Amino acid sequence: MGDVDASDDYIDELTGLVEPSGELMFASSDSKLTIEIDELTNVGNSIAILILVTCLLGLINGIDYTQPESGLVRPDEFVFRFAQSAPDESAIFNGHVFDDQGEPIVNATVYISWYEEEYWNTSSSQTDLNGFFEMEKLDPGITRVDIIVDRDNYKDRFSNRVLLSPPALFEPYGFTSIDFTMPSQEKFSEQECADGSEDCKIREIDNSPSQMEHPLMDSGASMIYSTIGIGFIGLSLLGAGFTLWAMKSGSVYLLRTASVLSFFTMGHYYSACLFSLVAFVLTFTITKPRRVIN
Repeated sequence: MGDVDASDDYIDELTGLVEPSGELMFASSDSKLTIEIDELTNVGNSIAILILVTCLLGLINGIDYTQPESGLVRPDEFVFRFAQSAPDESAIFNGHVFDDQGEPIVNATVYISWYEEEYWNTSSSQTDLNGFFEMEKLDPGITRVDIIVDRDNYKDRFSNRVLLSPPALFEPYGFTSIDFTMPSQEKFSEQECADGSEDCKIREIDNSPSQMEHPLMDSGASMIYSTIGIGFIGLSLLGAGFTLWAMKSGSVYLLRTASVLSFFTMGHYYSACLFSLVAFVLTFTITKPRRVIN
């Protein structure tokens, strides 16, 4: 038996399985086990609310764009801003001239003029058999269009204020197409003569004073304006959706994405841009909350 015990001790020493000869002792520790929680902190929820407000501003801006006749920013103001920086001679203007019965007027003179620095530029064209006219190499922006028609020994002039569209995106030219309907001769005969006489050969109806704030413009430009508004609405809803998703999942990355989307909603007077930039920067201050496991 003694030999067996000696052999066991020898094997234990080789394998390192020698049983401790002293007494076992246990000690407590102040360390605590914590895990991250998929929730936003109070700071994160506050940022999410800021982004939701930003998306609301963008939504209001988009709805404003889709109502060109009653919005805060009108299509003509939108187009005029781009026309200011457009290159010269980059506008093309065409359309038709009809009489009060809807019939095309042949050989009507379409005379266009616009102010450039210290002088007036002019261009003119004659309508064809279909009442169609077209003029090229015009400057985008506000112009005055006079349509002159000779009939029954009278020269009738119909004047309007027209906004020529600038080139869109990478297009070399901007196109403006407007059809004009000449008032009847009875309406021209009701107008007072410019020289104060009772009978004059040149009669004029001038709509320019009533078109000072909102001139005539291409209908296609108004449609593009409304389409931009729909885009703003889509970005606002998408940004709000990402924000609610982030609040539910606790994802800071989703919240940051929502702040970027809300930036492009372009709230009135760029309010959405300012708020979204603040929210984007603040997302980097969010820390993951932790829970202590007992």
